[in-house]
Amino acid sequence: MNEQALKTEIASSALSPAELDDFTTKLVIALKTVFDPEIPVDIYELGLIYKVDVADNKDVTVDMTLTAPNCPVAGEMPGMVKSAVETVEGVGAVTVNMTFDPPWTPDRMSEEAKLELNMF
Repeated sequence: MNEQALKTEIASSALSPAELDDFTTKLVIALKTVFDPEIPVDIYELGLIYKVDVADNKDVTVDMTLTAPNCPVAGEMPGMVKSAVETVEGVGAVTVNMTFDPPWTPDRMSEEAKLELNMF
């Protein structure tokens, strides 16, 4: 999910456009601090974040996946994402949902991630 898609996803919020842009940018920055320990690319650029919902009170729900269901950090990753999002100023309650539907594929990776991993 790119930043524009994230902005579209939460555009129905009661936040003003400026507040929404600022909050979205902060969420993206926070999500980009989380890395899969086996891959030197953050989870946002890897395309592991499927959806981010922001409630009017700034409660945040993140739907995410992993590169594989048997990933060694499967038990830890939701907590890592939750902790990162909780660092955003003004954020309310944070919920992280893990899903494997649809399964992750390398097509979800950003151009930046593909470059970093020499996948061109």
